[in-house]
Amino acid sequence: MRTTALLVVIVLLSQVALAAEHGKGISLNPPAEMEWQQGPASLPPGAMIAVLEGDPSQEGPFVFRVKAPDGYRIPPHTHPKMERVTVISGTFNIGMGATFDAAIATAMPAGTYGYWEPGMQHFVWTKGETVVQFHGMGPWSIQYVDPKDDPRNKAK
Repeated sequence: MRTTALLVVIVLLSQVALAAEHGKGISLNPPAEMEWQQGPASLPPGAMIAVLEGDPSQEGPFVFRVKAPDGYRIPPHTHPKMERVTVISGTFNIGMGATFDAAIATAMPAGTYGYWEPGMQHFVWTKGETVVQFHGMGPWSIQYVDPKDDPRNKAK
């Protein structure tokens, strides 16, 4: 039994040493080391983003997190691809439809995972500082139901 346990430990340590030696095959993103930046121009001001894998603006897989302050709102919008969301902390509230109405939103507390089909009109708001992880296939984009809600149009 001891011999088997020792063999397992030796194999695991050699794999860790190989990964460290080659620097490939593993990427870890501890929360304290994530590089948060201002959110993209397509989101209302106040959100921060940390890209964990891939490039959301390009073809291929991506993972990013968005950190939003209490009361942060994103007006009704759609996405051309499936949206997949995991709530890491806080509460992410989502409502379906073309009109923002917090009364019809569904709360997604920390730990909740959800996804919705491409083209679904929806809006969101946060309760407490909220961190949400998005993953999918890029390019990721957002189209607002009302072009006046699009922050990119306000900057012009």
